[in-house]
Amino acid sequence: MSAELPGVDRASASEFVAATGFDVGEAGGARVTGTVDLGPEHHTPWGVVHGGVYCAVVESAASIGASAAVADRGQFAVGVSNSTDFLRPVTTGRLDVLAEPVQQGRTLQLWQVLLTRAEDGKLVARGQVRLQNVPLPGT
Repeated sequence: MSAELPGVDRASASEFVAATGFDVGEAGGARVTGTVDLGPEHHTPWGVVHGGVYCAVVESAASIGASAAVADRGQFAVGVSNSTDFLRPVTTGRLDVLAEPVQQGRTLQLWQVLLTRAEDGKLVARGQVRLQNVPLPGT
């Protein structure tokens, strides 16, 4: 059974995902790229980007890629574990997002996601998401 992924652009995303500022560039089962624009709306009370924003972007990028990888089997992927490391604080700016699979199996996948500053390529956060492949609703 073949299925198409729902739209992955910000206009199609939930309000929560859109609020992260994540814009998908390339989306496929072997790689997801994009950018995220960060500003005061993403800050903690101390004026730096909240780690939850990074976790949400990591989860979104991994979920898009993992779901694309199994869409032709009538499945999508749901996160079962997200481990995100915050490596340097950011207040504003653009980050580049790169998600790639570490392992893709019949029932589980593991993806790594890197968030780097667009201005100098320095790593800001990195995450690893374990996902389970499950049937699309209604199949």
